[in-house]
Amino acid sequence: FAGAMKQVEGDSDSALRTSLRIAKQRIALLTGLADPAGVYQLEHVTGALTDLADFATHTAMTFQVGNEIRRGKLPGMTEDDIDTAGGMVALAMGKMGAHELNYSSDIDLIMLFDDSRFQGADFHEARASLIRATRKMSALLSENTADGYVFRTDLRLRPDPSVTPVIVGMEAAERYYESLGRTWERAAHIKARACAGDIAAGEAYLKRLTPFVYRKHLDFAAIQDAHDMRLRIRREKGLHGEITLPGHDLKLGRGGIREIEFFTQTRQLIAGGRDKDLRVTTTVGGLAALAEKGWVPGSAAELLTRHYRFHREVEHRVQMVRDAQTHKLPNTPGGFERIACMMDKDVEVLKSELFDALTEVHELTEEFFAPDPSAPADVDDGLSEEDAQIVENWKNYPALRSARAVEVFDRLKPDLIEKLSAGSRPREALLNFDKFLKGLPAGVQLFSLFEANPALVDLILDIAATAPALSVYLGRNAQVLDAVIGGDFFSPWPGQEVLEEELVAYLTPLADYETKLDASRRWAKEWHFRIGVHLLRGLITAEEAGTEYADLADTVVRALWPIVVDEFAGKHGNPPGNGAALIGMGSLGARTTTATSDLDLIVIYDAPGDAESDGRRPLGARAYYAKLTQAMVTALSAQMPEGRLYEVDMRLRPSGRQGPVATSLASFENYQRTEAWTWEHLALTRARGVAGDTGIRAAVEAVRAEVLGSCRDADQVVADVLEMRARIAEAKEVPGPLEAKIGPGRLLDIELVAQAAAVLAPKTPHDTIAQLREGVSIGWIAEDEAEALITAYGTLRRLQSGTKLLTDGALDLDAIGPVGRQFLCRMLEVSDAEDLLALVEARVARSQQAVEAVLAREPGSIAA
Repeated sequence: FAGAMKQVEGDSDSALRTSLRIAKQRIALLTGLADPAGVYQLEHVTGALTDLADFATHTAMTFQVGNEIRRGKLPGMTEDDIDTAGGMVALAMGKMGAHELNYSSDIDLIMLFDDSRFQGADFHEARASLIRATRKMSALLSENTADGYVFRTDLRLRPDPSVTPVIVGMEAAERYYESLGRTWERAAHIKARACAGDIAAGEAYLKRLTPFVYRKHLDFAAIQDAHDMRLRIRREKGLHGEITLPGHDLKLGRGGIREIEFFTQTRQLIAGGRDKDLRVTTTVGGLAALAEKGWVPGSAAELLTRHYRFHREVEHRVQMVRDAQTHKLPNTPGGFERIACMMDKDVEVLKSELFDALTEVHELTEEFFAPDPSAPADVDDGLSEEDAQIVENWKNYPALRSARAVEVFDRLKPDLIEKLSAGSRPREALLNFDKFLKGLPAGVQLFSLFEANPALVDLILDIAATAPALSVYLGRNAQVLDAVIGGDFFSPWPGQEVLEEELVAYLTPLADYETKLDASRRWAKEWHFRIGVHLLRGLITAEEAGTEYADLADTVVRALWPIVVDEFAGKHGNPPGNGAALIGMGSLGARTTTATSDLDLIVIYDAPGDAESDGRRPLGARAYYAKLTQAMVTALSAQMPEGRLYEVDMRLRPSGRQGPVATSLASFENYQRTEAWTWEHLALTRARGVAGDTGIRAAVEAVRAEVLGSCRDADQVVADVLEMRARIAEAKEVPGPLEAKIGPGRLLDIELVAQAAAVLAPKTPHDTIAQLREGVSIGWIAEDEAEALITAYGTLRRLQSGTKLLTDGALDLDAIGPVGRQFLCRMLEVSDAEDLLALVEARVARSQQAVEAVLAREPGSIAA
């Protein structure tokens, strides 16, 4: 093989034509002998033919471009540019791109040139020159001479070939695909490969085109596109009807090679945007990757791989007969006898194997592509007039504005209505599903996803019947459903460290600041949704959900902070002094966040008062960190195409709303020592470094420990807590008996006592239960009181966590329906709603007694 390549030479068009054709004859003969003899396996055969095609294309291209350069027709190019063809590149498509050429394959090429090399009038001159070179290259390869041809060359896969020249500038090609590219062109680019000319420019171009080929969301609408293409090919080629072997098209017919390729490529299009491991150019390799990642059953991948190899082997034998450019099986018994002899098989055995293989491929791929064509049932049967009107209104929603979306949804609707009606609270389920559907901006992708994944429909209906707030959220953020079928959605929680590594790796390759912020929203929403679903399905406890929500919030803040700092530094220079740290307060600091928690943050920086940044628009330290803090708040809370991450509350900073948004370390220390009110020291018990400079975080923790550990008037602390408790009671009325947060004996009441204990105790833990234990250690809280408070706190936290999924208002057991009540009963481990109410009332009452007993007692009196 290598020897045949080395002998290719020629300083004229005619000499090179002859030399390339002789090389083709030699390699075809060598391969044709080694193949049936079993010396070469399929990949060796197709690889040898493809390597020849790459070599011939590059040789012909550089020869013709070299002639243009030597004639001075390619502006700015010298003989040093001949090996890279002056910026011209051939993209191998189809079988050539996948190293899968057969004996009589055409070669499909998209010819491009790097238009950034040519400016002004030079561009038009260069384009004319490269058009000439491309036409001559194609003729050199494909014209039939006395020595035959090298490869028939097809250049029609380029953008809009009816109106574009044989070679297209890369920028124009990119614009075309971004605005007009179709699914079949996306599928074609799965196998695209830079094979000749300026390989580096071609690979860079393909990298830029990746978002066109592989969408960031799971793309199940590609299934229908691929099915439509299959039907169109059958219609145009007259390939309808049952499988009959004589004259059957092994490539395009039922159960043929194209069916396997479509099956593989469609699955790659669906999930390749999310999983780079699926971006494999070869058919066999693609099937293996899909099976490994769980997108195709292993048995299906094995069957299709085995039949693909068999189909290709038979195809090769067919084409060996007179170098025929055909994919059709013989029409005569003698023809079949010849193929059987070439494969060392009995003719009847061959026919049986062929029929079985074609049938199995057809049945498997047809089941995947072709939806049930039966007409939808009358879904209004059994619905009340009011409910039927709700269903009738669906056709007016944005998700159903396209005919294609309606077509897919009409196939889903009967099953949806049946399942919604079968629940214990069908009307509420229907209303919540209606909210979900109404919020969808578009439907084709999602409805196609539902059709391909029936289990996902069950999950949506479960949410609709149980968690209306989550249902509305899904309608506005349907892309999070991608994660459900992404492979590890129901796996155990990975932990904060793994999450941070994943998010950083996800954001790092992205090009610009806004893209990173928007991508972080999409990533975080998928994890946020996952926690909610796990809690809803009983896979995790409320305590575990709280930890996971806290891990997620920490991860987002830690990953975004350096991105915000880098973006800000690009305008104003590096942070003056030692930098800054973000301190979590409230539920973030205590790691008790819920599904709807805001983030309580303060920013502490360490820089001399006269320090200034060093950028093109320098700022003094105070202004720098104030603006940087505002940039971070915007990064977290701004509404973007993917929504917002978190609302941010900075009112717990020194001096509250009147204080600067960023505080220097020295000011923070001085304020906490000399000016802070008791309530601010209570809040400080929860302060925890989350992101930013580790030295500053450690310094803040040292200030916290010193301030909270200092001697203070215990009676004054208790008096201040009693005053705060009275103000809260006066300002906020208890919404009902199942309110978890506000009111005597409830979460906020318990937390006030716990924080006061932490202020008074030598040790200052962050979490409520550990703070209550410190109250016991200083003789302020009795053991039985602590147990009552801790038990009530756990019950109310579970109630709060569940309520946040079920409603965004006050909890009403009647309004949430039986499925919602069952969910809460499961979370609180009671049998029914009556027991739930009794449990909460009893524990709140016992907690209230404990709180009031503790606050009426002098700290240390129990020990005394």
